[in-house]
Amino acid sequence: TGHSLTNSADGSISCIQKRSGMTIDIPPGIILVEDDDIDRMVVTRAFAKNNIKNPLHIARDGEEALEMLKGLNGKEKLDPLPKIMLLDINMPRMNGLELLREIRHDEELQTISVFMLTTSKDDQDRLEAYKNNVAGYIIKPVSFDKLVEAIAVLNTYWNLSVLPA
Repeated sequence: TGHSLTNSADGSISCIQKRSGMTIDIPPGIILVEDDDIDRMVVTRAFAKNNIKNPLHIARDGEEALEMLKGLNGKEKLDPLPKIMLLDINMPRMNGLELLREIRHDEELQTISVFMLTTSKDDQDRLEAYKNNVAGYIIKPVSFDKLVEAIAVLNTYWNLSVLPA
């Protein structure tokens, strides 16, 4: 199995996955790590409203995300690995900053582009996130319309960015 990224004619980025001689054009996967049911639903709706076609994987906390990314504790490993992560901070078991540190110290996971999507306005949280190379730190908007706008900006950003293969 091999993967490479290309720019599509419509300007979106796709992951070319080669298996058994076949080439499959798929957009890079995104993993949302969020413990709140309503926030997960709202982000999913914002993706739909923006017509984002990237595969969206959902984990309820940092520990579950790590299990999905590495294939631990009976969870099937995501293949291909997502290229983008939307990560909340305040979660049970393993919070977002703990997961971020794990990702940045893991050779296979460290190139995932991580965007914090959180209610935390704490300067210490923001500093810790940027010390661990987040691509962005976004305070969750209060209204759905503002979240749709924020997700649209993120979509434009990751469609313009050249992600590692």
